[in-house]
Amino acid sequence: MVQIKSKILTFFVAFAVWLLLTWTFYAPSVIIGALIALLVAGVTGHLFTDYPHKWREPHRYLYFALFLFIFLRECFKANIDVALRVIKPDMPINPGIVKVKTRLKSEAALTLLANSITLTPGTLTIDVDKEGGFLYIHWINVKDKDLVKATNIIVKTFEGVIAKVFE
Repeated sequence: MVQIKSKILTFFVAFAVWLLLTWTFYAPSVIIGALIALLVAGVTGHLFTDYPHKWREPHRYLYFALFLFIFLRECFKANIDVALRVIKPDMPINPGIVKVKTRLKSEAALTLLANSITLTPGTLTIDVDKEGGFLYIHWINVKDKDLVKATNIIVKTFEGVIAKVFE
């Protein structure tokens, strides 16, 4: 029953995203969007969330909008940083792999966190240890290898708002 609810929720979210991206209500476009959303829900609906009933809480959508704003802001800042490192080769680059801690437990939350880190230029999630709550991140300019300090720099920006969305 939970998987069916999750697939239904996935359908509605995918369809809403389609409508927002296409911004048209022309019948063929809406039908194609519904078919694609149905396909996405059928294939990945069981992965979307373990607790679909939580998505009846409107504040989760507001926190997701806040997450998008935070992600875009961090992505913009990271793009500028990486672009400056390319334009000015004398800027320091200190690449390395750091271990960071997360309190997120659900697969959806961990996936969003890992992808957010990876999509932010200059960082790449290499591995996720779900049981231990650790992520291993390749960082273009390691500012600190200390677990707590690296976690505060890389993870804390996203973690709190992702927790409010998924957990």
